[in-house]
Amino acid sequence: MRLGLAQSRRAARELIESGRVRVNGRRWRKGEAVASGDAVEIEPASETPAIAPAAKSELAILYEDRDLLIVAKPAPMACYPLRPGENGTMMNAVVARFPETAEAGPKPAEGGLIHRLDNGTSGALMIARNPGAYAVMRAALKNGAIMRRYHALVAGAIERPLQIDSPIAHHAKNPRRMVAVRSWPPVGSAASAYRSNPRPALTAVAPLRRIGGFTLVAAAPTTGVRHQIRVHLASAGFPIAGDELYGGPQALRLAPGRFWLHLAELELTAPSGAFVRISAPYPADLESALSGAA
Repeated sequence: MRLGLAQSRRAARELIESGRVRVNGRRWRKGEAVASGDAVEIEPASETPAIAPAAKSELAILYEDRDLLIVAKPAPMACYPLRPGENGTMMNAVVARFPETAEAGPKPAEGGLIHRLDNGTSGALMIARNPGAYAVMRAALKNGAIMRRYHALVAGAIERPLQIDSPIAHHAKNPRRMVAVRSWPPVGSAASAYRSNPRPALTAVAPLRRIGGFTLVAAAPTTGVRHQIRVHLASAGFPIAGDELYGGPQALRLAPGRFWLHLAELELTAPSGAFVRISAPYPADLESALSGAA
């Protein structure tokens, strides 16, 4: 039997990310160790709605029907608030215009958010408008029925298509990083390299064009592991421009925390049964960075 203050590892992570965990009176961060004798406290959940509507927000809608929204997420904006009352995320903007999305999913902080994009990633973001649509779209995502094609500017020359299938795990010491796993189970010194069992991951990569010392590529994941495209490209020797966390070179004209990764295309069947194909234009900062890399 598993006993503790959270029902699962994921629930514990969400408590920490929401800022509700205190150890010896101090707010605790994900990845910090708890020692014997430490006093762990969980702050009660606030009655404030998890997703507060943003008073002033701009929303670029790529697709809309009675069940589904697809919007263009800018970077480095977060997808959803980490604590009640937080504003300035994509879901704050969506809820201001489509209030029903706040209750479309099972997690109050995420509402009808069907998938996530890293803060530093821009592009097409899918949001359900009701619980039925959320269930349908989450199942489609899990079953690989939604085609997601990202565009990334990577260091080096990619001459032919690649299939990268290394499993991905959490880094043992850096809670911000994920790592590509070469073999499992690990042996020797590699045994302490991972903080979690690896998850299967598959990314198809195709070159689009060379730009100076970089290659613009299309990357299509068939799985949804955290940081998957960033980790897979870096592990293959082609880190994304501006992605300092995974060894990417500095990208001219990109703000700190921004890297050249954009969810450019979606193909899916909406809950209504309609086939949807969406293209999300490059934002101005990525266009500028392409010019600077040439």
